[in-house]
Amino acid sequence: MKPRSLVTGGAGFLGSHLCEHLLKLGHQVIAMDNLLTGTISNIEHLQGEDFKFIKHDVTEYIYLAGPVNYVWHFASPASPLDYLQLPIHTLKVGALGTHKALGLAFEKKASFMLASTSEVYGDPLIHPQEEEYWGNVNPVGPRGVYDEAKRFGEALTMAYHRYKDMNTKIVRIFNTYGPRMRPNDGRAIPTFIPQALKNEPITIFGDGKQTRSFCYVDDLIEGICRLMFSDYHEPVNIGNPHEMTITEMAQLIIELSGSKSKLINKPLPVDDPKVRQPNISLAKKLLDWEPKVPVNEGIQRTIEWFQNVL
Repeated sequence: MKPRSLVTGGAGFLGSHLCEHLLKLGHQVIAMDNLLTGTISNIEHLQGEDFKFIKHDVTEYIYLAGPVNYVWHFASPASPLDYLQLPIHTLKVGALGTHKALGLAFEKKASFMLASTSEVYGDPLIHPQEEEYWGNVNPVGPRGVYDEAKRFGEALTMAYHRYKDMNTKIVRIFNTYGPRMRPNDGRAIPTFIPQALKNEPITIFGDGKQTRSFCYVDDLIEGICRLMFSDYHEPVNIGNPHEMTITEMAQLIIELSGSKSKLINKPLPVDDPKVRQPNISLAKKLLDWEPKVPVNEGIQRTIEWFQNVL
């Protein structure tokens, strides 16, 4: 019998790629999403007897008939624009949504994965960031709604593991990009590419010297699946340690798209992290995983997808 997976946030950027990958692995997949930031167009190509979509807000009680083997909790607004516009829902899905998803996994005796984030490290005081680092987060700042929602989700997941003996996993996801990102969602790459394709000025927040480490979505999904099927329960960083400045990323996109765009600077948002780079030693050792897609190749694929969409 085929394994059965529930993916919350299944119509989102990462969730839709995860659904697609699980179908290729031979799973029956249920995608659950309230379509607040996800979109049906991300999953309409997956329709078939092994795929089902349920429109549902995971902060409400989740009922599913029949067995469930894996619960992948990926529901959450995930861009700076989203959690500034949807602060209360961001907190609710990180707290109530995680509780409901864990409750279902407990009832079904399913393995559970929480999609956490590098944002739990806040504006880090150590670099690169390793799993043992507890972070430097402003809980009352505008970004705190996302950071603290994920930190609470991690604590709740570990509580279910320790006190209910559940098989749980926590993946700390670093900056990821690829096809199906929402244009202009507030993140660098899906903002820069449409601007470049239209030859509009590319907006750089701050001086552009802040760094990020960008991982192509296919690499990330592979790492996530290896973690779920492992025996490890503590948080694991999954991301690309190739660090670059925001300005370097903008210049790369201009070059690869053949754009005539110029760079313009705007004020840096509150609590925007100055650096971000994963230490992936644990993922390498534990999962024999590291990213394979070079940034130039991944950005080229993403530009081509945006060209078709725009």
